Amino acid sequence: VQLQASGGGLVQAGGSLRLSCAISGRISSSTAVGWFRQAPGKERELVAAIRWKNSGRYYVDSVKGRFTMSGDAAKNTIYLQMSNLRAEDTAVYYCATKGAVILSAFPPTSFDYWGQGTQVTVSS
Repeated sequence: VQLQASGGGLVQAGGSLRLSCAISGRISSSTAVGWFRQAPGKERELVAAIRWKNSGRYYVDSVKGRFTMSGDAAKNTIYLQMSNLRAEDTAVYYCATKGAVILSAFPPTSFDYWGQGTQVTVSS
C-alpha cells in the first residue's frame, strides 16, 4: 500500500484547504484511514479517521465542526476538508492506513502505512 498526500499550502486564518490522500493497493471495507498532524515541538496527533466504505468516524475535539473527512471509492482517494482554519492548525499533515479494523477497535492506536507529509500553514 502506498499513500500520496497533497493539497497543503499557505492560507489565512478563517480560510479553507482540502487535503487529498491517494491510496494505491488493496483497501478493504474495514480499512481505517487517518489524517495525522505534527506541529513543530509537538507530538503527532490523530486529527480524523474513517473506516473505508464502512461505519466509523473520528475527529479530535479541536477540529470538530471545522474538518470533514470523506472518500472517493472510484479514485481510491481520501479527503480532509478543512474550514475556518486557525493558526494552531499549522502543522505537517500525514495520511495513514491500517487494514482490518473492527468497529470496536476504531480508531486504531497504530497505523501500518504512511504517506509523506504535506505542510499546512495558517497565517493569523
